[in-house]
Amino acid sequence: MSPRKHAAQQGCFCGLGGFSTVMTLDDVIERDSRQMSSGAVFPGTSVPIKLLFEFLEDDQTVDTFLDQFPMVSRDQARAVLGASRDMLLSATRSEI
Repeated sequence: MSPRKHAAQQGCFCGLGGFSTVMTLDDVIERDSRQMSSGAVFPGTSVPIKLLFEFLEDDQTVDTFLDQFPMVSRDQARAVLGASRDMLLSATRSEI
């Protein structure tokens, strides 16, 4: 089973920052219904989740990302990072 399917079925522990919550992928991402071929976006926004990872890859901070995209909450960014971490850590070697 793929890490994404496993996490979606089991829920992801996305409790970064001192609180614990079990969330499914549907809680932390959605598809932008205004664009048929869009990737995953932060819920309630049209901000692509991939931008968060691009900021981090460019050695920028989550705070810088949040300053650029104030419609994304810190909790949303943490949940996406936590879900990503959980999927990677729960994946078997052959799934990565």
